[in-house]
Amino acid sequence: MHPNACLLGLSMLALAACTSDPADTDEGSSGATTAQADTGDSPTTGQADTGDADDTGDTGDTGDTGDTGDVVEGCAQTPVACIDAAIQDLSLQDDKVSAGPVTSEVDGADWVSTIDATAGGTMAAAMNPWVYLKFSDDGLRQLEIDDVSALESSTWDVAAKRYGIRANSGVSGPSCVTVAAPGGAYADITAAPDASSFAAEAYYTDACALIEDGSGLAGNPAFRMAGWWAYTGCVTTTAAPYVLQLADGRHVKLVVEAYYQEGQAACNSMGTMGTGAAIMTWRWSFLP
Repeated sequence: MHPNACLLGLSMLALAACTSDPADTDEGSSGATTAQADTGDSPTTGQADTGDADDTGDTGDTGDTGDTGDVVEGCAQTPVACIDAAIQDLSLQDDKVSAGPVTSEVDGADWVSTIDATAGGTMAAAMNPWVYLKFSDDGLRQLEIDDVSALESSTWDVAAKRYGIRANSGVSGPSCVTVAAPGGAYADITAAPDASSFAAEAYYTDACALIEDGSGLAGNPAFRMAGWWAYTGCVTTTAAPYVLQLADGRHVKLVVEAYYQEGQAACNSMGTMGTGAAIMTWRWSFLP
């Protein structure tokens, strides 16, 4: 067990202070091998679930075991700062692995991946883990790794939970996965931006105080990809593209197309909540 895992009990007491979802409608998909059924996705209105979501993706990966000590060639593993704060603020779990399925299918030159980041729903999210993911030539791979072990692992590229997406770098993980926000349209990105555009995760100050994302929701970390969403009565997608530089030097462009399994277009245009909250759709591809 990680020496900082004793603080996991604090995160349970701090449930109300942890990252909270905007009000939306949840499908209540199980987020971990030990997760309980979800009872709602709105921290303010407690809306009831509408049932479990069925996954229809094609090339689903059932999960790979993450080696928690690997150093990727060309990337020197760096100890993560502010671990104690992260365990509490991100509700990191020890010895729990996400069971939310991840599937990918080819669409032209892109992969379209569906990620179940429900983590049991809003009311149970503080007791359920993140899902850890790796970009590969065979699609988006899900790694069987728990939150606390991930703080010492270079095997994962990004992690997702509810609407949070964080990269494995800086205060988030020991690897070198950095993020650029080039602007414009996803389809127009044909090459990686200048190296100076990329930055590691830095949502803590040197004193380990949490830096929030400016969404107005208390406790939301300023993840490098936090700009993919906005809230106007539901979780809207901004179509903001990102480019990730992976630890092996390859580049991936990515855009979050949907937060809801159904009804994202109505949410974006009319502020109507969708169903299947946090069953996200990502479009991505490797850049030359």
